[in-house]
Amino acid sequence: MALPTTTIDWLLEGDPAIRWQVMRLVGRPEQECEAERALVATRGMGATLLSLQGADGSWNGVAWNRGWNSTMHVLLLLRDMGLDPESPAARRAIDRVAGSVVWHGDPSYEGNAFFDGEVEPCINGQTGAAGAYFRQDVRMLIERLLAEQLPDGGWNCDADRGSVRSSFNTTICVLEALLEYERNIRRDVAVQDARRRGEHYLLARHLYLRLSTGEAIPFDRKTGNDDSGHPAWTRIAFPTWWHYDVLRGLEYFRLAGGQPDERLAEAVALVASKADAESRWPLELSYPGTMPVSLGDVPGAPSRWNTLRAARVIEWYADGGVIKA
Repeated sequence: MALPTTTIDWLLEGDPAIRWQVMRLVGRPEQECEAERALVATRGMGATLLSLQGADGSWNGVAWNRGWNSTMHVLLLLRDMGLDPESPAARRAIDRVAGSVVWHGDPSYEGNAFFDGEVEPCINGQTGAAGAYFRQDVRMLIERLLAEQLPDGGWNCDADRGSVRSSFNTTICVLEALLEYERNIRRDVAVQDARRRGEHYLLARHLYLRLSTGEAIPFDRKTGNDDSGHPAWTRIAFPTWWHYDVLRGLEYFRLAGGQPDERLAEAVALVASKADAESRWPLELSYPGTMPVSLGDVPGAPSRWNTLRAARVIEWYADGGVIKA
């Protein structure tokens, strides 16, 4: 979509992590985009995150926590920011993670190397997505995820407790890992087949509708029968962490490439409807927890991150699958 000049200027006033992606979206020369991208490692949010890595190679002393400032969460943020995985700064940081950070907790994964993962598919999906983006060997983790796919095509962290129905939350985490693996490590028939089945799970539900009735799913059943704690997936957040929402689903399909499926139409229209008169999208919610760095967005106000993400999804859909950013 053609963003107004005032909105483009507003986006370009943001951090290098946003600027380089906006520059690519609006068609700036690739050399300029890559020069701006290189600044993610040395200025702003990306540089701050890299500076917080501990002497033990971790962030906040742990592989994972519930507070958004663990090693896994920081690597996901650096991925979203587009830190060049081949840059010296990225290589130094990732080598320290791979060489030193291990999982602690249940005996089934105690002492596992970070990029070997643990046992929950939602956590392994996020770890695998970060690892594959940074060109790490995550094959063992990917094989575990392939073995955990449910008959309906998706994944669920509660499967080991008897659940036979997939979860939007877990499914999107795993799909992102499989896609990053295919894009950055190697093409694999088993991975591609699993990814297609997972995509069908989301597409059959038009990314946010009940399969049985076609009605919008009103709440995340994981936290009760209202939206007080975890709002419906029709509201957009950033970062999303393990949570699904409709924009995250669309971002996945954009990155997967190809001709947009007609079953994405309702989700695209829903996201488009959220723009204000200046074609800016809000941060509709922010999940509570300790962030390692401020991303500069305020819930309820226009969000540079969500504006970037929504604009490129809508343009990708309108252009019939052409990826510009």
